[in-house]
Amino acid sequence: MKLINDELQKRFKEVGPQKKDPLVIAKFFDPAGSGTWYATEYDPETSICYGYVTGLAFDEWGYFSIDEMEAIQRPFGLTIERDLYFKEVPFKDLLTKIT
Repeated sequence: MKLINDELQKRFKEVGPQKKDPLVIAKFFDPAGSGTWYATEYDPETSICYGYVTGLAFDEWGYFSIDEMEAIQRPFGLTIERDLYFKEVPFKDLLTKIT
């Protein structure tokens, strides 16, 4: 599955760059691990997202490559997935749910 489809790409473009209390547009997760990526921005030219990453060495804001995430192969054929049921949420509200 493509992690970012046309509809999601359009939504990122509508929201544009964000500064204070960004709106989290999409959630990606590793079904065979602990990593979760919350994307607030996306650049279609480079396939790079900006957002908040949890569950790895430490939680942090940063950039992550959609192309690299799509290339990851986990045990039993699992791949990084997009949470299709995730609803957009301001980061401050999301933070109260994940901490």
